[in-house]
Amino acid sequence: MLSAPEIIQTTAQDAAVIHLTVPRSKMMKVFGPAVAELMKTLADQGIEPVGAVFAHHLKMSSETFDFELGVKVLTPVKAAGRVKPGQLPATKVARTVYTGPYEGLFGAWAEFNTWMKANGHVQGSSLWEVYSVGPHSSPDPTTWRTELNRPLAN
Repeated sequence: MLSAPEIIQTTAQDAAVIHLTVPRSKMMKVFGPAVAELMKTLADQGIEPVGAVFAHHLKMSSETFDFELGVKVLTPVKAAGRVKPGQLPATKVARTVYTGPYEGLFGAWAEFNTWMKANGHVQGSSLWEVYSVGPHSSPDPTTWRTELNRPLAN
């Protein structure tokens, strides 16, 4: 289920990120360990994450995910191992929230993309998802909430 989409202007937000390029089939295998690595690095540096983990997809491919796994921070992270300073961009985005299990994200994006096209919005080349409520906070996948953000070219 999608919430009513909206068009908003985001502000740049500092983040701690790990850049990953993985086959789609390996995503669930690498995601959890990368989140643990990211959070350990923040804890080691005494930095509190702000909000939920996100995946900022930089390039789209049917076979590969090329993205930055990250979390927003108020204090810049120092590069350590795979963790680097990053940023979510200041840009105009179409945004909606999908409620449901992660297996439904593909269909949610398809529905959201249809809405954007029907409303004359030209999509930029990247996108990001913010995993607001997920297995880290609720065992019930029907309550999971993922914020979908698609930068607009117009």
